[in-house]
Amino acid sequence: MSVFIALFLGLVQGITEFLPISSSGHLSILQNLFNLQYEDGAHLLFSVLLHLGTLTSIIAVYRKEIKTMVTDALDFFRMRADTDTDEPVVLKPQARSLVFILVGTLPLIIVLILNRIIKRLFFQMGFIGFALLITGGLLFASDRYISKGNKTERSMTIWDALIIGLAQAAAVVPGLSRSGTTISVGLARGLNSSFAIRFSLLLSIPAVVGATIVEIYSAIRAGVNLSHFPVYLIGFIISAVVGFFAIQFIRRLMAKGSFGYFAYYCWGVGLLTIILSIVVR
Repeated sequence: MSVFIALFLGLVQGITEFLPISSSGHLSILQNLFNLQYEDGAHLLFSVLLHLGTLTSIIAVYRKEIKTMVTDALDFFRMRADTDTDEPVVLKPQARSLVFILVGTLPLIIVLILNRIIKRLFFQMGFIGFALLITGGLLFASDRYISKGNKTERSMTIWDALIIGLAQAAAVVPGLSRSGTTISVGLARGLNSSFAIRFSLLLSIPAVVGATIVEIYSAIRAGVNLSHFPVYLIGFIISAVVGFFAIQFIRRLMAKGSFGYFAYYCWGVGLLTIILSIVVR
């Protein structure tokens, strides 16, 4: 693998992972068009590092929230275990967020069952193009027809978390944007825009960690060529740095109510991909 390919794919991963335009869809299109099969054989480690890069950017942006979630949850269990106090013990807002993230992660079990079928879709450009059209439709609808909600971690429900989790599970197919789908469904459930983004990105952490563990196992089985590691590391750094700024960008864009503009992009790329799937055989 060349340095240019590592730079390019790291850039694509960093931008498309958080913008609502489907990172898996874009990477699959590039792989199919230019035969960039970096997820096969020894290059599986590169795929792992790309995802670790964007995971790093999420943790960097929300490090304070993550720390508070964990400490508040530990305090809750510590107080519940304290038999000397008669005071009622309630979950703090950030600890509630952690519970909702865990609940929202449960639907990914469906993905494990359907994993082989889903993997085949990454080579179906026509399907990817159609999925991008659906992503565009979700973004357009959430921008034009869904009224602004006011739910936060204080008022969110278990059902909200589960439904958003189901949206995340559906978005593992290439072309359906994970962030776009979960944010759109979150808005439809009445979450306010800033919390919808934060919950969507935090919800991705267990999913990325789980997928990374599976990919590491597959990479070890396929055989890791450490001579490529310096090039892989470039992709990791680029995806992490670009991902960090992409998160900041989408947060500012949502604050201005400009989320729906990505719908037109998804429709354009989706139509182009369908045409290419017919022309390029």
